[in-house]
Amino acid sequence: MAEMSGGCQCGRVRYRAAADSAEAYLCHCRMCQRATGGFAASFVHLPAEAVHWEAEPDWYASSPIARGPFCSACGTPLGFRFNDGTGIDLTLGSFDDPYGFVPQSHSGVESLHEAWIDTSALPRQRSDETPSVTSRWRAAGLEVPQ
Repeated sequence: MAEMSGGCQCGRVRYRAAADSAEAYLCHCRMCQRATGGFAASFVHLPAEAVHWEAEPDWYASSPIARGPFCSACGTPLGFRFNDGTGIDLTLGSFDDPYGFVPQSHSGVESLHEAWIDTSALPRQRSDETPSVTSRWRAAGLEVPQ
């Protein structure tokens, strides 16, 4: 991997990160589920010095042992950092090009929702082929974003 960029949904908070590997992981703990609103959170762990914020995020104490960077304008969670400063875990979805990362492990499995792990047999539909989505974007005078 190489130097990568990322940020929040609205673009106010941006970062550059040197990712030396393609390793990522899923965390299923209840804190990550609540923080992201998903069945799990996907993260890339990096040394703290590998991440450079182009626009500083807001931070909140997500637990007694960690705090999380986020954008207060759009609400995007960007990851977490343990208070001991040993590294930072950035949300996979906040990378501009997250497609090279590969999940290597599951953590927080005490809260894992097994039915959501293998969804490969479920029907799939692109956003630009979903009438309830495309009609709303078109009504706004816009095309469906990628």
